[in-house]
Amino acid sequence: MATRRVVAPREPGGSAGRSAPDGITVGVLALQGDVREHLAILGTLGVAARPVRTAAELAGCAALVLPGGESSTVARLIAAFELEAPLRAAIRAGVSCLATCAGTILLARTIQDGLPGQLALGVLDIAVRRNAYGRQRDSFEADLALPAVGPDPVPVVFIRAPTIETVGPDVEVLARHDGRPVAVRQGRHLALTFHPEITGDPRLHALFLAGLALPPGPGT
Repeated sequence: MATRRVVAPREPGGSAGRSAPDGITVGVLALQGDVREHLAILGTLGVAARPVRTAAELAGCAALVLPGGESSTVARLIAAFELEAPLRAAIRAGVSCLATCAGTILLARTIQDGLPGQLALGVLDIAVRRNAYGRQRDSFEADLALPAVGPDPVPVVFIRAPTIETVGPDVEVLARHDGRPVAVRQGRHLALTFHPEITGDPRLHALFLAGLALPPGPGT
């Protein structure tokens, strides 16, 4: 099992150095996962952020973080909280998403080994496989080369991580691990198969926020 490691605060580098638009609010889907950690990182970046459990809390958010967790459980909770329709409507209206681990499964077009009827929002043109890295005890840390955020590697944690099996033509692969895509971007959406929030490194969150200021692209 990977242990939590906190890194010293750093200034975001590379394209992550750009600022997010002023006055925006970022929601963090607060049904499961590292909600507090994501909120803390967003706070260090000077962005207003709030947990989202209801359609009313989602309203007014310019962007949304979809944390990790257990993907089928998250899907059931979305149904229980009647959030599927509001999520789809918000994304169609332009809300951008930062997805980590199970959040990436939720945004995928195809879940290759999903449970019958498991929710896939189809936001990203990717196919994923759940828990492809093994069980909880197989979790591990890695330092990823990710040029989009600067020259220094990014410390991340893989916990029962999915794999991205295929990517469509409009999907940009930002990082790989053992040859597999682990960080992808489509339009303003950023999806990761790992957990950047556990180490406290803010650079991927900063990269996502910087992208909110860019013109919309495919899949946005």
